[in-house]
Amino acid sequence: MKIKKIKSSLTPLQKELVNHKLYSTIKSIDDLKIFTENHIYAVWDFMSLLKALQINLTCTSTPWLPPKNSTAARFINEIVLEEETDKIHTGKIISHFEYYIMAMKEIGANTNHINSFLNGIKNSSSYIDYINESDLDKPIKEFLNFTFKTIETKQIHKIAAAFTFGREDLIPSMFIEIVKGINNKNNVTAEKFIYYLERHIELDGDDHGPIALKMIENLCGNSEEKWLDVKKISQKAIRIRIKLWDHILEILKKNGN
Repeated sequence: MKIKKIKSSLTPLQKELVNHKLYSTIKSIDDLKIFTENHIYAVWDFMSLLKALQINLTCTSTPWLPPKNSTAARFINEIVLEEETDKIHTGKIISHFEYYIMAMKEIGANTNHINSFLNGIKNSSSYIDYINESDLDKPIKEFLNFTFKTIETKQIHKIAAAFTFGREDLIPSMFIEIVKGINNKNNVTAEKFIYYLERHIELDGDDHGPIALKMIENLCGNSEEKWLDVKKISQKAIRIRIKLWDHILEILKKNGN
């Protein structure tokens, strides 16, 4: 199967990401604050990838017309339901991005910058220009630019590749034990962040991961050109994630780690 070849080709990069020094460098609540304050932008633009897929695979305008690919439309609608309107353990309905903000506040991380950034995005005539003219660090800008340039191709298989292979599926399982360790050593709790990670492990492993892989297969079919695009975009997505991790690691080192 072509999907297995893609996954195999990504193994070296995924190993580099999984074994990144960033994880072992995060040893305190202050370190976790720094991580979340930089990682939140990747949590945000993930939602834009998701919505780009929904816009392209389903009908989101009136008059309604049947989607061209009902199977892919079903796949993405299932993921949107939980990413944008998940029912968390308290019974509250909330997006994963908003829950991440709650988790940041619980550990005392600064959410003013991301809130100010989103207000700027909302009031800007060109969100791309706003991103590039903002005071965000260069690696974060590069990360966001890759995401939105991929979205602007309007090529659904490329957007799906960035979504499926370049995003959050690698983070929770390799990060959760570190966060639990920090939580147990400090008076400041990180329970919400732990729940966020546990929820992603549950959804990505049991539902979203397998659904996304089926979506890729459905969108690419027997097109060798599309499968090659998926490979290239996926590799770029993981490399840009590694570059973001390098950046956060440098910030931690400057702060005494």
